[in-house]
Amino acid sequence: MTRGVGGESPSNIALHLKGIDFPCQKGDLVAHVRKGDPDPAVMKALDGLPDRKYTTMADVMEGFGEEQRS
Repeated sequence: MTRGVGGESPSNIALHLKGIDFPCQKGDLVAHVRKGDPDPAVMKALDGLPDRKYTTMADVMEGFGEEQRS
């Protein structure tokens, strides 16, 4: 499995965000994941996201790319 989002695979991040409504803010992403049984590595990856509005899951993945380039 490919790693790349804070050590987490993009598919694992997407799995934790399943069912979230877009558009949403970073805080909405974090709150959504916290409702379940969050993986600490996923939470760490989400904490590193830029604080902005996300319109799609692809946009979230791009946000992780922004964080890695910073």
